[in-house]
Amino acid sequence: MKKLLKRYKYFIGMIIIVCVITAFNVQIGLKSFSIAGYSFKEMALVIPPVFVLLGLLDIWVPRETIMKYMGEGSGIKGIILSIILGSAAAGPLYGAFPVAAVFMKKGVKFSNILIFIGAWSTTKIPMFLFEMSAIGSKFAVTRLLIDIPGIIIIAYLLAAFVSKDEIKKIYKKAESL
Repeated sequence: MKKLLKRYKYFIGMIIIVCVITAFNVQIGLKSFSIAGYSFKEMALVIPPVFVLLGLLDIWVPRETIMKYMGEGSGIKGIILSIILGSAAAGPLYGAFPVAAVFMKKGVKFSNILIFIGAWSTTKIPMFLFEMSAIGSKFAVTRLLIDIPGIIIIAYLLAAFVSKDEIKKIYKKAESL
């Protein structure tokens, strides 16, 4: 029980805080519970398909294939594939992290995982199409041309600044999931 309380201390703490707020202002408290319920419902609809696809990816695509195209020696093709996969992905950003964990299990280069997450969060194709129609193609293309090199630069900087031991710990933790 103590381990469970320690693991969920922030979640339990937030519930207590919202309950206290609700005691002082029922309307705000109920609204916060409503927003939380909506978020849980959204996650319940997004996460299961992501895990089904991850299971299929884990079984159908051999580790050697992933390492060839996105591993340590992949070079520019690994970068391009990471951007394409991240840009074509559907769903909110929290869906990218289980995919990144599977990529780690398959031996994907750390910087390519960071590029994938950056592309998922910034260069999604539906967002690009919306920007073209709502704000104009000049803005959308300019933003994309700035974001892609920015994502790559940030990924390589992060990979350079994070120690090899820390990266090994991250990969080891992903393997245990």
